[in-house]
Amino acid sequence: MAVGVDDYSSESDVIIIPSALDFVSQDEMLTPLGRLDKYAASENIFNRQMVARSLLDTLKEVSDDERDCIAVLERISRLADDSEPTVRAELMEQVPHIAMFCQENRPSIPYAFSKYLLPIVVRYLADQNNQVRKTSQAALLVLLEQELIERYDVETKVCPVLIELTAPDSNDDVKTEAVAIMCKMASMVGKDITERLVLPRFCEMCCDCRMFHVRKVCAANFGDICSVVGQQATEEMLLPRFFQLCSDNVWGVRKACAECFMAVSCATSQEVRRTKLSALFINLVSDPSRWVRQAAFQSLGPFISTFANPSSSGQYFKEEEGKNPEEHGSAQENSEQIRITEEVMTEDEHNRTEDLSSHVSNDEFAPELENAVEDQNAMSNSSQRESDFQTESSFHCTLSSESCGKMADENERSSHHCTARLREAGLISQETSLSEQELYNSFHFWRTPLPEIDIDLELQQTSEIILNREIQELAMPVSPNIPMATRKELEEMIENLEPHIDDPDVKAQVEVLSAALRASNLDPQEETTVGIGKGTDSQNELSIKDQQNFKPILGDIVPLIGDTVENMDSTLHYIHNDSDLSTNSSFSPEEERKSKVQDVVPQALLDQYLSMTDPSRAQTVDTEIAKHCAYSLPGVALTLGRQNWHCLKDTYETLASDMQWKVRRTLAFSIHELAVILGDQLTAGDLVPVFNGFLKDLDEVRIGVLKHLHDFLKLLHLDKRREYLYQLQEFLVTDNSRNWRFRAELAEQLILLLDLYSARDIYDYLRPIAFSLCADKVSSVRWISYKLVSEMVKRLYMASTSTFVVDLMDELVEKFCRCHKWSGRQTFVFICQTISEDDCLPMDQFAVHLLPHLLHLASDRVPNVRVLLAKTLKQTLLEKEYFLNSANSHQEAVEQTIMALQMDDDSDVKYFASIHPASTKIADDAMSTASSTY
Repeated sequence: MAVGVDDYSSESDVIIIPSALDFVSQDEMLTPLGRLDKYAASENIFNRQMVARSLLDTLKEVSDDERDCIAVLERISRLADDSEPTVRAELMEQVPHIAMFCQENRPSIPYAFSKYLLPIVVRYLADQNNQVRKTSQAALLVLLEQELIERYDVETKVCPVLIELTAPDSNDDVKTEAVAIMCKMASMVGKDITERLVLPRFCEMCCDCRMFHVRKVCAANFGDICSVVGQQATEEMLLPRFFQLCSDNVWGVRKACAECFMAVSCATSQEVRRTKLSALFINLVSDPSRWVRQAAFQSLGPFISTFANPSSSGQYFKEEEGKNPEEHGSAQENSEQIRITEEVMTEDEHNRTEDLSSHVSNDEFAPELENAVEDQNAMSNSSQRESDFQTESSFHCTLSSESCGKMADENERSSHHCTARLREAGLISQETSLSEQELYNSFHFWRTPLPEIDIDLELQQTSEIILNREIQELAMPVSPNIPMATRKELEEMIENLEPHIDDPDVKAQVEVLSAALRASNLDPQEETTVGIGKGTDSQNELSIKDQQNFKPILGDIVPLIGDTVENMDSTLHYIHNDSDLSTNSSFSPEEERKSKVQDVVPQALLDQYLSMTDPSRAQTVDTEIAKHCAYSLPGVALTLGRQNWHCLKDTYETLASDMQWKVRRTLAFSIHELAVILGDQLTAGDLVPVFNGFLKDLDEVRIGVLKHLHDFLKLLHLDKRREYLYQLQEFLVTDNSRNWRFRAELAEQLILLLDLYSARDIYDYLRPIAFSLCADKVSSVRWISYKLVSEMVKRLYMASTSTFVVDLMDELVEKFCRCHKWSGRQTFVFICQTISEDDCLPMDQFAVHLLPHLLHLASDRVPNVRVLLAKTLKQTLLEKEYFLNSANSHQEAVEQTIMALQMDDDSDVKYFASIHPASTKIADDAMSTASSTY
């Protein structure tokens, strides 16, 4: 039968396919408890997970009925027995949120958390599934931190379970996690509970002989436990365990001890710190494991800072005026000083500082020679102990670096003259000798080259007799004291330098070393009758001029002989003891070593800290050890006090000229803090040269100086401070022009610097920089610059002479208001707006000098300028009392300008000139305009 379309035209016969939206969901017909029961009993895991996620929402729905709340909590207890770990983990993630809700609604559901939720959390700490255990541990810590667990429950329900989980027969993983939880919760539960319930078991765990993981966790959290239980319990119960852990046979345990050493030290007395912990820390610093030594050196500075005594390192910056004393109560001295020290400890390849160039003339050659000699030392001394290697490497590094400086300074002299000086070294009598350790110190490494010194007359005559005899006999005696090992080392040094033979200084060095090698290869032919030494060169290499200038200089001897220190001991002794020099280089190594002695911290600790700049440390300990040294140096300086700054001065200069820019950056960020510690005299003498070097360094280093430019300059005397006015312009130039944050920081600092300089200095030096920043390509920089110019106007107006502020405003008009670019004219409106908003200038002065030019922009051909003008007039100027309460010609001019803008062709101009927009924040409007217009 054929069926037509019209057959279904009646309403009764129309087939309607129902949509799922037309059905009322069965879940909506159920009560919250009904839905909870339905899905909690589902065999689908995802449904049960959904129940766990929705528990808080369900509890909120039934919160008005106490019986329904209890019913939900009872269902939570049943859901906690679910066999699926993911369901239990999901439930545990919701427990802290449910506990907070129960706490907020405590009157309607009393004791809900303690009775229903806490037992679940505690039970899950021993769950077989790792994810469930981790979730419960995190939940427990959150509950303790939020103080949602009653103290009674902590003592009766939480601690007993943790004690049980750390029993000797407990599961290994569970035991380790339980110890970690005990340590983390100690600071939350307080001293009483920790000392009574946690401390005894913690001491037992420190001696767990079966599992080093447990001992490692104890060592990592040792400092936290010490800080909670206090000094007495630490010294009586914990320190013996700490000594055992520091000598553990597993390096990971010892490393954890080194990392928490400062926290342990803070919990002990000064006597224990000095007599016991210092010796213990020295053992960690010299540990056989590199990783332990690395952690120990990183903690060395912080550990030294715990010796700080506010009474001896008080902050009195102006010594003659006695300003800014920092006084501490006797009960809080130590902790407060340590806090200050931690705050002082600050934030981050090639070196361009002037300090290095002033001491080492050939910057490129120095590191190459250092690396070459260090490689040579590594090959020749590989069989020795590690400590011996460090000393040898340090010594050779010193010699090579000094060699670079001397060769660069003497690059115009011939290699024959250097060879002649080498031979003269063999003519000096052998007297008291210095060990390599005595020879190597920062004084010899970085000192200014010694001037030529006339030797004793008798010694000179003796030398001339010997030289004449050599010339007559045409003989070349050699010293039998040069061993075969030294000859081999000379050959290796020459081989290492040959790839760089194109460098004139390297070439001269190779010639000198070759001459020394030839001299050592000749057979001994004659010994001098006076027993002074042996010659080392032939007469045909000596000219008359060479003989006249024949003077022993240590700088030329040291780089040539390498390890044969014995051959120059007498020369070194002679120069240090008999020369009458006005420079610091007249100190002997013994005196130099004594100058490093102080009584604030154990000397062994300070010596280890000073050795962190040793190049060999970077090879044997940590490549970034110098950065750690620089990071903690302000804290160490604060601990030692300014009276002991001489102990750190050489180390600081070494770090300031380090080849790694991260080291210099760290110092740059903290130099202002160090200036506060040292005072104005030491700052001017020792920190200002370093500061000047940082100003010419990489942008990564300069930003550290720039961020604290005001903090540092305010500590200098006015005459020294004015010298930096000429250098501020250099901050406008960066390695990367896209580094706009650098210029924004400069603008911020210039605002602060306005208080440090006179009106004339501001006008002559800071004004051009401010105008340049106002025309920056980045709107964020410009916006800060508008603030800078407005503050500059305010500062100049408050000065005794008002001509500067008038000249400044005239230049603003000429440079920006009459600028042929619309962006410059818009800048003028921004500046006027900022001056008006911040009340930088009285309105009557503003109306005379700036307002007429501002109103003239109402006829500007660019709508963006007119829009900003309308905002400024309507939302800023007309709200000033000067334009509200006093009838004057300026008020009338402003109102006429606004009326003209209300009839503007541009709709935006009309809008801002007619009404107050909904968002009346001027700064926001200005920023949005600034960002979108140029």
